[in-house]
Amino acid sequence: MVWDERGRLSRKFAAATVRQECEASLARLRVETIDLYQVHWPPETDAELEEGWAELSSLKREGKVRWVGVSNFSVEQMERARVITPVTSLQPPYSLVRRGVEAEILPFCRRKGIGVIVYAPMASGLLTGAMTRERAASLPVDDWRRRSPEFNEPNLTRNLALVDRLRAVGKRYGRSAGEVAIAWTLRNPAVTGAIVGARTAAQAEGVMKAAELLLSDTDIVEIEGTAPV
Repeated sequence: MVWDERGRLSRKFAAATVRQECEASLARLRVETIDLYQVHWPPETDAELEEGWAELSSLKREGKVRWVGVSNFSVEQMERARVITPVTSLQPPYSLVRRGVEAEILPFCRRKGIGVIVYAPMASGLLTGAMTRERAASLPVDDWRRRSPEFNEPNLTRNLALVDRLRAVGKRYGRSAGEVAIAWTLRNPAVTGAIVGARTAAQAEGVMKAAELLLSDTDIVEIEGTAPV
C-alpha cells in the first residue's frame, strides 16, 4: 500500500512507485526476497495496471519477490495482468453479507488456479456474535461502520437474525458465531484461506480452529436462510 501526503491510501501503481515500495519493504523486513507481494487495490488509471504489473514481473525475475498477487481486482483486471505474468493470489472481501464474488470472480480463480485469500469473513465484526443493536448505534462517529448499510436499518435487523442462526449452529459444535462465519467462507472450494483479526490469544485460538470446522449441508441451509446473495 502507498500513502499520500495527507495520510490517505493512494492507488498509484506506476513502475517507480512499485519498485520503491518493494525495496522499502525488503529493507524493513531485512530479507532478500518477499514470498508473496500483493497489490492491495486496483490502480487509479487503466494505463498503470500494465505498467505496475510489468514492474512486479521484473521484481520476480530479479528474485526480490517469489509470487505476486492482487486484491479487489475484477476478472477483467486479472485477465490483463495475467498476460504479463501469472496472478498467484487474489484477496477479495467475502462473507455471508458480502457474496458478490461468488458469481464470477471465485469461479474464475478456481478455473485459473489462482489462490483466494478472503478478508473480512466476519464482516468487520458484524458476524462475531458480539455486535448488538446498541453497540452498532454507539459506534464512534469516525468509525466507517457507522455509515455502512450493513450496520444500519433495514439491514441490521436482518444481519442480527443471521448472527442468531450462526450462534445456533455454533452451539452444536461448541464454537462461536464468528468461527462458524469463517468456516462458512472456507467451505467454498475456490477459497484458499481467510484473513481474520483477533485481539486476544483466546480469540486467535478460536479463529484458527475455524479451519477445522466442517459444516454439513444441513448447517449451510440453516445458516443461509434469508442471507443476502
